[in-house]
Amino acid sequence: MKEITVALGGGGAKGAAHIGVLRVLEREGFKIRAIAGTSAGGLWGAFYAAGFSPDEIERRMNAVDRTTLYQRRPGDGPAMLGLAGVEMLVRTNLEDCSFSDLRIPFAVTAVDLDTAEPVIIQEGNVADAVLATIAVPGIFPPRRWGNRLLIDGGVLDPVPVALARRLAPGLPVVAVVLSPPVKEWVTPSPPRLLASLPFISGYLSRMRLAQAFNIFLRSVDIAGAMLTDLRLEMEQPEVIIRPPVPHIGLLDDVEISEVTRLGEEGAIKALPQLHRAVSWLSRVTRRIPGSRRPIPVNFPYWRDGYAIVTGEQPQANGR
Repeated sequence: MKEITVALGGGGAKGAAHIGVLRVLEREGFKIRAIAGTSAGGLWGAFYAAGFSPDEIERRMNAVDRTTLYQRRPGDGPAMLGLAGVEMLVRTNLEDCSFSDLRIPFAVTAVDLDTAEPVIIQEGNVADAVLATIAVPGIFPPRRWGNRLLIDGGVLDPVPVALARRLAPGLPVVAVVLSPPVKEWVTPSPPRLLASLPFISGYLSRMRLAQAFNIFLRSVDIAGAMLTDLRLEMEQPEVIIRPPVPHIGLLDDVEISEVTRLGEEGAIKALPQLHRAVSWLSRVTRRIPGSRRPIPVNFPYWRDGYAIVTGEQPQANGR
């Protein structure tokens, strides 16, 4: 049987590519036994783990008024934008779903802003966990969860390969990476969302505030791509799928169906790797001691360097 575990990486507006990847994996007969998600990967992974098919996820996203996604609400924590529309989308579809209700094991990553700890969320309300993993610092409000103030898991773990292995030990990890290798860097176009933001309109979109915001978003992309390359080199997923989405910026207003199609394109290109990863030879090789490069024990964010959030109640807004 072609069983795999999947690590879905962050990437903002690029995240719809995950829908296309999941569609191809299903169509080709791969059995997804667990999903680990970071940021946008946590959002789409939650929908899939809750039982929505890729086709249904795409239909629901196409019906969303995307101009409302990043509205702020009274009481939101410090950030340039809010997640009022995203929260409504998530809660409407996932309702009161908890991790124990999901059809496959699923977990997301976050980062404790006060302690710098990488955090795994795999218990409690799934919608609350999603809102924590997508809280890009400075752009979206942090999420208060018990005594922790959580931000986007991509700050330390852009593609959660180690977590995917933990969820389904012994299975090949398929990492879906939405950033290009740094050596092949492509600068995204200026965000097409700028003109629709509540604090930027008309001629203001050409002034320093918009230019500074664009520089900040590009720097986030660059740092994320560099950290992604480092962690992929260390953690060695059996398969890497890179949909051709480097031209898309973090907050671009995109056509969901087009980005989904690019995800399918990336997955189809990786099919030879996927079939090799589930072959009997690969299964035997993974059981041989030393077949995978060891992870340096003095690097704290691999292996057991995660805090696992359990039994804590999230609060609505970060302070």
